[in-house]
Amino acid sequence: MPHFWRCVDIATVNYQINDEIRDKELRVIGEDGAQLGIMSSDEALAIAEERDLDLVKIAPGSNPPVCKIMDYGKYRFEQSKREKEAKKNQHVIEVKEIRMSPSIGENDFNTKLKNGQKFLRDGDRLKVTIRFRGREMAHTNIGEQLLHKFAEACAEIANLDKQPKLEGRNMSMFLSPKPQNKKQ
Repeated sequence: MPHFWRCVDIATVNYQINDEIRDKELRVIGEDGAQLGIMSSDEALAIAEERDLDLVKIAPGSNPPVCKIMDYGKYRFEQSKREKEAKKNQHVIEVKEIRMSPSIGENDFNTKLKNGQKFLRDGDRLKVTIRFRGREMAHTNIGEQLLHKFAEACAEIANLDKQPKLEGRNMSMFLSPKPQNKKQ
Protein backbone atom coordinates (compact mmCIF):
# COMPACT_ATOMS: atom_id res chain seq x y z
CA MET A 1 0.00 0.00 0.00
CA PRO A 2 2.61 2.68 -0.89
CA HIS A 3 -0.01 5.00 -2.50
CA PHE A 4 -1.85 5.15 0.84
CA TRP A 5 0.89 7.18 2.56
CA ARG A 6 1.66 9.56 -0.31
CA CYS A 7 0.33 12.69 1.41
CA VAL A 8 2.00 12.33 4.79
CA ASP A 9 4.91 14.61 3.79
CA ILE A 10 2.61 17.45 2.72
CA ALA A 11 2.10 20.03 5.47
CA THR A 12 -1.35 19.63 6.97
CA VAL A 13 -2.35 23.17 7.81
CA ASN A 14 -5.43 22.40 9.86
CA TYR A 15 -6.90 19.38 8.12
CA GLN A 16 -6.75 15.82 9.37
CA ILE A 17 -6.17 13.34 6.58
CA ASN A 18 -6.45 9.55 6.21
CA ASP A 19 -5.27 7.73 9.38
CA GLU A 20 -5.25 10.94 11.46
CA ILE A 21 -9.08 10.85 11.49
CA ARG A 22 -10.12 8.96 14.65
CA ASP A 23 -13.89 9.69 14.77
CA LYS A 24 -16.32 6.75 14.93
CA GLU A 25 -18.88 8.21 12.52
CA LEU A 26 -18.31 10.58 9.60
CA ARG A 27 -20.51 12.28 7.02
CA VAL A 28 -18.69 11.55 3.77
CA ILE A 29 -18.77 13.58 0.56
CA GLY A 30 -17.44 12.07 -2.67
CA GLU A 31 -14.85 13.69 -4.96
CA ASP A 32 -17.66 14.93 -7.23
CA GLY A 33 -19.43 16.66 -4.30
CA ALA A 34 -22.16 14.03 -3.91
CA GLN A 35 -23.21 12.89 -0.40
CA LEU A 36 -22.12 9.33 0.31
CA GLY A 37 -23.86 9.29 3.70
CA ILE A 38 -22.83 8.66 7.30
CA MET A 39 -20.37 5.79 7.83
CA SER A 40 -17.50 4.68 10.03
CA SER A 41 -14.05 6.13 9.47
CA ASP A 42 -12.74 2.69 8.40
CA GLU A 43 -15.39 2.39 5.68
CA ALA A 44 -14.73 5.92 4.43
CA LEU A 45 -10.98 5.29 4.40
CA ALA A 46 -11.52 2.06 2.45
CA ILE A 47 -13.59 3.94 -0.18
CA ALA A 48 -10.92 6.66 -0.47
CA GLU A 49 -8.15 4.07 -0.78
CA GLU A 50 -10.15 2.15 -3.40
CA ARG A 51 -10.43 5.34 -5.50
CA ASP A 52 -6.71 6.11 -4.94
CA LEU A 53 -7.59 9.38 -3.15
CA ASP A 54 -7.35 10.84 0.37
CA LEU A 55 -9.96 11.24 3.09
CA VAL A 56 -9.82 14.82 4.43
CA LYS A 57 -11.78 16.16 7.42
CA ILE A 58 -13.13 19.52 6.23
CA ALA A 59 -15.64 20.34 8.99
CA PRO A 60 -14.47 18.92 12.33
CA GLY A 61 -16.95 20.98 14.38
CA SER A 62 -20.16 19.53 12.91
CA ASN A 63 -21.92 16.47 14.28
CA PRO A 64 -20.91 14.03 12.80
CA PRO A 65 -17.69 15.54 11.35
CA VAL A 66 -17.72 16.07 7.57
CA CYS A 67 -15.00 14.43 5.47
CA LYS A 68 -14.41 14.69 1.76
CA ILE A 69 -12.71 12.26 -0.57
CA MET A 70 -10.19 14.21 -2.69
CA ASP A 71 -6.64 14.31 -3.99
CA TYR A 72 -5.15 16.28 -1.09
CA GLY A 73 -1.84 17.03 -2.81
CA LYS A 74 -3.65 18.53 -5.81
CA TYR A 75 -5.96 20.47 -3.47
CA ARG A 76 -3.02 22.00 -1.54
CA PHE A 77 -1.26 22.89 -4.80
CA GLU A 78 -4.35 24.67 -6.18
CA GLN A 79 -4.90 26.44 -2.85
CA SER A 80 -1.33 27.78 -2.79
CA LYS A 81 -1.72 28.85 -6.42
CA ARG A 82 -4.90 30.81 -5.54
CA GLU A 83 -3.14 32.45 -2.58
CA LYS A 84 -0.21 33.53 -4.76
CA GLU A 85 -2.62 34.96 -7.36
CA ALA A 86 -4.54 36.90 -4.70
CA LYS A 87 -1.30 38.24 -3.23
CA LYS A 88 -0.11 39.31 -6.69
CA ASN A 89 -3.31 41.25 -7.39
CA GLN A 90 -3.42 43.24 -4.16
CA HIS A 91 -1.84 46.69 -4.03
CA VAL A 92 -0.49 47.88 -0.70
CA ILE A 93 -1.01 51.62 -0.25
CA GLU A 94 2.15 53.17 1.11
CA VAL A 95 2.56 56.55 2.72
CA LYS A 96 5.33 58.47 0.97
CA GLU A 97 6.80 61.53 2.64
CA ILE A 98 8.15 64.74 1.16
CA ARG A 99 10.10 67.11 3.43
CA MET A 100 10.68 70.79 2.80
CA SER A 101 11.84 73.85 4.68
CA PRO A 102 9.93 77.15 4.75
CA SER A 103 12.76 78.87 2.83
CA ILE A 104 12.67 76.40 -0.10
CA GLY A 105 13.52 77.79 -3.53
CA GLU A 106 11.00 77.84 -6.40
CA ASN A 107 12.81 75.19 -8.48
CA ASP A 108 13.28 72.90 -5.47
CA PHE A 109 9.58 73.31 -4.68
CA ASN A 110 8.65 72.36 -8.27
CA THR A 111 10.87 69.25 -8.08
CA LYS A 112 9.25 68.17 -4.81
CA LEU A 113 5.82 68.87 -6.31
CA LYS A 114 6.59 66.72 -9.38
CA ASN A 115 7.74 63.83 -7.16
CA GLY A 116 4.64 64.18 -4.97
CA GLN A 117 2.34 64.08 -8.00
CA LYS A 118 4.15 60.95 -9.25
CA PHE A 119 3.58 59.23 -5.87
CA LEU A 120 -0.11 60.17 -5.95
CA ARG A 121 -0.52 58.87 -9.52
CA ASP A 122 1.03 55.57 -8.40
CA GLY A 123 -1.78 55.27 -5.81
CA ASP A 124 0.23 56.06 -2.68
CA ARG A 125 -0.78 58.46 0.10
CA LEU A 126 1.47 61.46 0.56
CA LYS A 127 2.63 63.19 3.72
CA VAL A 128 4.10 66.64 3.11
CA THR A 129 6.19 67.94 6.01
CA ILE A 130 7.84 71.28 6.65
CA ARG A 131 10.55 71.37 9.33
CA PHE A 132 11.10 74.65 11.15
CA ARG A 133 14.57 75.34 12.55
CA GLY A 134 15.56 78.07 15.00
CA ARG A 135 13.85 81.39 14.35
CA GLU A 136 11.73 79.92 11.54
CA MET A 137 9.32 78.86 14.33
CA ALA A 138 8.20 82.50 14.60
CA HIS A 139 6.92 82.33 10.98
CA THR A 140 4.85 79.14 10.86
CA ASN A 141 2.33 80.96 8.63
CA ILE A 142 4.91 80.83 5.77
CA GLY A 143 5.01 77.04 6.09
CA GLU A 144 1.24 76.80 6.16
CA GLN A 145 0.99 78.90 2.97
CA LEU A 146 3.59 76.65 1.34
CA LEU A 147 1.58 73.52 2.21
CA HIS A 148 -1.66 75.06 0.88
CA LYS A 149 0.17 75.98 -2.34
CA PHE A 150 1.35 72.35 -2.63
CA ALA A 151 -2.19 71.03 -2.03
CA GLU A 152 -3.68 73.39 -4.65
CA ALA A 153 -1.12 72.25 -7.22
CA CYS A 154 -2.15 68.60 -6.57
CA ALA A 155 -5.90 69.35 -6.38
CA GLU A 156 -6.86 67.64 -9.67
CA ILE A 157 -5.23 64.30 -8.72
CA ALA A 158 -5.50 64.30 -4.90
CA ASN A 159 -7.79 65.01 -1.98
CA LEU A 160 -6.61 66.79 1.15
CA ASP A 161 -7.04 64.24 3.97
CA LYS A 162 -5.66 66.24 6.86
CA GLN A 163 -5.25 70.01 7.02
CA PRO A 164 -1.75 71.38 7.80
CA LYS A 165 -1.09 70.93 11.51
CA LEU A 166 1.87 71.99 13.62
CA GLU A 167 3.34 69.21 15.77
CA GLY A 168 6.45 70.34 17.60
CA ARG A 169 8.87 71.74 15.01
CA ASN A 170 7.12 70.05 12.07
CA MET A 171 4.01 71.06 10.18
CA SER A 172 2.48 68.33 8.06
CA MET A 173 -0.56 67.50 5.93
CA PHE A 174 -1.80 64.34 4.20
CA LEU A 175 -2.95 63.94 0.62
CA SER A 176 -4.58 60.82 -0.86
CA PRO A 177 -5.10 60.03 -4.55
CA LYS A 178 -8.54 60.50 -6.07
CA PRO A 179 -10.11 57.10 -6.90
CA GLN A 180 -9.86 57.34 -10.72
CA ASN A 181 -6.09 57.97 -10.51
CA LYS A 182 -5.26 54.75 -8.64
CA LYS A 183 -3.29 52.09 -10.49
CA GLN A 184 -5.28 48.98 -11.50
